[in-house]
Amino acid sequence: MSDVATIQQLVEKQKALKQEIAKVIVGQDEVINQIVLSIFAGGHALLIGVPGLAKTLMVNTISKALGLDFKRIQFTPDLMPSDILGSEILDENRQFKFIKGPVFSNIILADEINRTPPKTQAALLEAMQERAVTVAGHNYKLDLPYFVLATQNPIEQEGTYPLPEAQLDRFMFAIKLEYPTFEEEVNVVKATTTDFKPEVNPLFTAKEIIDFQNVIRKIPVPDNVIEYAVTLVSKTRPDNPLTNDFVKTYIDWGAGPRASQNLILAAKTQAALKGKFSPDIEDVQAVATGILRHRIVKNYKADAEGISDEEIIKKLF
Repeated sequence: MSDVATIQQLVEKQKALKQEIAKVIVGQDEVINQIVLSIFAGGHALLIGVPGLAKTLMVNTISKALGLDFKRIQFTPDLMPSDILGSEILDENRQFKFIKGPVFSNIILADEINRTPPKTQAALLEAMQERAVTVAGHNYKLDLPYFVLATQNPIEQEGTYPLPEAQLDRFMFAIKLEYPTFEEEVNVVKATTTDFKPEVNPLFTAKEIIDFQNVIRKIPVPDNVIEYAVTLVSKTRPDNPLTNDFVKTYIDWGAGPRASQNLILAAKTQAALKGKFSPDIEDVQAVATGILRHRIVKNYKADAEGISDEEIIKKLF
């Protein structure tokens, strides 16, 4: 199949994918859009939202509709790296045998990732970055496609281990979940308090998703769009000559080169999902908030004045 035909097929299939997800999830269109973008761009996503907003249900539904294996890991203060990676045991023949942990799946929901100590967070980091894990000196490849969706509760900070900037940078998107509207909440209550259980049909195979990811990477990007993305990221750095006074006043640290790479990859994916064969500046702007939100470090002045990440990012445009 030609690349053009593959992109046209992707447009049709992602429409069907959203219809399958809508059987279970009411609203949250923007959140679902960004998760779908992450998957086809081959990135990971961090979901930030209070408890009870159906984060687990959403990931479970998306993985079923994609036809992929799904594992949920509940992160706790006593979780050890071996609990997620797996460990070697002696079998009946006195040979060491590796028992795979839950990280060996296509989609991982890392629930409340900031509840576990840095040692365990770092174990997941290798899996996210290398698509492989090292246990007892042996390297084990993970099945592709591989996608980590981590959740964070923004309310409770007691007894948590905030993700370091280096680890936050590994997530392509940081996605904020808001409360549903009144009408959406009414529909949620109607749908979830009866005995009706919607059936979610798998629409993809793992190979199809990898093929779509490969075609998206081949999409050409005009130089002016790449330069726009790099300029946008440069403007988040307070010591950069392009930076405006607003950023200098409220930001301590800006985004690194990985932000520029992710902006272009996400813009390519955004264009492909709309049936376009090359991204433009509007595609970069459409994905910028989710990609830059967790990569800029605000200073105490921004916190004191209640300046949000979104306000800062809008000023960059």
